[in-house]
Amino acid sequence: MSRPVLCFGEALIDFHGEGRDDHGFARHFVPFAGGAPANVAVAAARLGAGARFAGMLGEDRFGDFLLAHLREAGVGTDDVVRTGEANTALAFVTLDAAGERSFSFYRPPAADLLFRAQHFRDRTFDGLGVFHVCSNSLTEAGIAAATLEGMQRAHRAGALVSFDLNLRPALWSSGRDPLDHVWPVLHLADVVKLSAEELAWLAVDGEEATLDRLWRGRTRLLVVTDGPRAMRWFHPDAEGELPAYAVDTVDSTGAGDAFVGGLLCRLAELDNHAGMLDRLVGKLPYLHEVLRYAAACGALCASRQGSFTAMPSDAEARAFMDAHA
Repeated sequence: MSRPVLCFGEALIDFHGEGRDDHGFARHFVPFAGGAPANVAVAAARLGAGARFAGMLGEDRFGDFLLAHLREAGVGTDDVVRTGEANTALAFVTLDAAGERSFSFYRPPAADLLFRAQHFRDRTFDGLGVFHVCSNSLTEAGIAAATLEGMQRAHRAGALVSFDLNLRPALWSSGRDPLDHVWPVLHLADVVKLSAEELAWLAVDGEEATLDRLWRGRTRLLVVTDGPRAMRWFHPDAEGELPAYAVDTVDSTGAGDAFVGGLLCRLAELDNHAGMLDRLVGKLPYLHEVLRYAAACGALCASRQGSFTAMPSDAEARAFMDAHA
């Protein structure tokens, strides 16, 4: 039986524009529950993993909305904290003709940024299989410190630590260089997921130098996705490439999070002990099957609208893989 997956950080409301007026502006916006780590938690829960979410929500109707949708999706919420000091974050999502999204964030201030290390429960990390974070909880000093503390506590508890860069430049203030704050987190992560654009952003000194720097930390598996193009995977001693699934993209908002949820769901099934990722890379057919499963989750999500609502079930992911063998 797999151990739980705990996703930490932001949960927010994605307002998706619908309809267009004569000037090309959305006629109205429809709220969807979202936020990258929350999306991953929902994806893992829908796939059958024991998924939990840790973060802070405002004591407002949007916080109520998110909490209800997390629970409805089967995500454990014992590690959710509420606050009256800030509102729940909002994001307005605009889709182009190809289903690619752009965001306008109303954050900061936002409730998720007020989570501190002391808000983790004494038993938060007991029996944990995977602890997952993204860079949206690094944009301010207080929440960044809580993120690092959570990763360290997860390691001490014997959990695998996962990091999806999920870079959103608009969330970073001009005086806070993301590169300075991303690298310490990369070095604490056992598994890292990047987009091709994010790898290019990181690789200021070239891809080979960037990989060499990554391997100086804990990372043993890096996966790089590139939309409909082939995904690449890297290990200190091996690397490979797999084709992506071709689908008609309706909404790419949660596709990367669905991919990560699928990946973590499968990794949580494995014995979580030292060297597990090294042994996984030594079994290429199984590793490729795990990555294909994650890619199927991402492709199915991209073919639907929404974030939480677009996440596939395990049966849907496996049927999709069979149909696209």
